[in-house]
Amino acid sequence: MDNGASSYRRFRDNGDISGFDEIVMDYSDGLMLYLTSIVGNIWTAEELTEETFFLLGTKKPKFKEKCSFKTWLYTIGRNIALNYLKKNAKHLTVPIENAPELISDEAAVEDAYIKKEQQIAVHRAMRKLKPEYQQVLWLIYFEGLSNKEAAKVMKKSVRSTESTLYRAKKSLRSQLEMEGIDYEKA
Repeated sequence: MDNGASSYRRFRDNGDISGFDEIVMDYSDGLMLYLTSIVGNIWTAEELTEETFFLLGTKKPKFKEKCSFKTWLYTIGRNIALNYLKKNAKHLTVPIENAPELISDEAAVEDAYIKKEQQIAVHRAMRKLKPEYQQVLWLIYFEGLSNKEAAKVMKKSVRSTESTLYRAKKSLRSQLEMEGIDYEKA
């Protein structure tokens, strides 16, 4: 049982607010950056992260422990993000690449979360990949989920996730090489 599950159980079953606070502190940054890879806007991802935690705090869905707490939480966040995209498909948004002030804000969050310079270069190269590739790479390498857990979050089979991961790594390697970054050291 991981720490998130026990914190959530304390909050859900006993009303222990500190358990909820622990979940927010432990998972909010990673969830927000993951949701950014889905919606392409850090401000929207921040709102969706808050909505995810609001859902946990108010509806208190049951965690059935069929996967890790992190996988379960990220699946809820992903579903909220996909619902948001469906509702707002008609509205035009400014891609993050066209709004320098958003890129600098995103870089500040990334710098706080991903401390090493090489990881930042990899993350920036990842932004140029297809969203599906960004998601699978983020879940497996930055969030440390297994292929099986990532498959659950992305609602794909394990085989399909492994295939997507293979293509994503190949695409990332090409992107890093185009930018002059040695893939083996990154």
